[in-house]
Amino acid sequence: MFCVELQCHEPIDHIRPLCISDITRLSSLKILGVAITSKMSVSEHVCSVINSCAQTIHAIRILRSRGMDDAQLQLIYRAVVIAKLTYASSSWCGFTNASDRQRLEGFLRRGRRYGLYPADEPTIVQLIEEADETLFNNIRYNPLHILHPILPKQIDYCYSLRPRFHNNFTSNFELTGNHDNRNFIDRMLFCNPCSLV
Repeated sequence: MFCVELQCHEPIDHIRPLCISDITRLSSLKILGVAITSKMSVSEHVCSVINSCAQTIHAIRILRSRGMDDAQLQLIYRAVVIAKLTYASSSWCGFTNASDRQRLEGFLRRGRRYGLYPADEPTIVQLIEEADETLFNNIRYNPLHILHPILPKQIDYCYSLRPRFHNNFTSNFELTGNHDNRNFIDRMLFCNPCSLV
């Protein structure tokens, strides 16, 4: 069971549920292939994905030794390894720490050293930002998207001071400071470094 500690003025007593003999308490949970620990860390997920991708690189190197063309190997690397590294990244990248991001970047550098990932291709951070922006635009412009109702209402401003990434109402969040950079919607509303669409 996960518990996010809130910063309050009064201490809150956390009451754990009664122990049931047939149910064991876990320290991590895998949701749709993404492992999250009870401390809201995805280091375990990053480690398992990198281990899985390392096995795939070994298989790709065997294909190279059997005479497969480099262009085909790069295509396989992008289709399998990059897809595994960025799977559901919008949900977990906000919970990564610096060492997780360094491990992911280091793994891409290994692919570059082996000639499987060209040097002019985007970094892992750029790939994740691109995926975030694509998902956010799908949510913004598709009113039938399951996450669309989560967005704050849109406001049309009658003045034009500077271009904005979105026209969603954010003043309540800005005044209270109740936004979490780890949350996808908050991250896209407040911390989006992407250019305007």
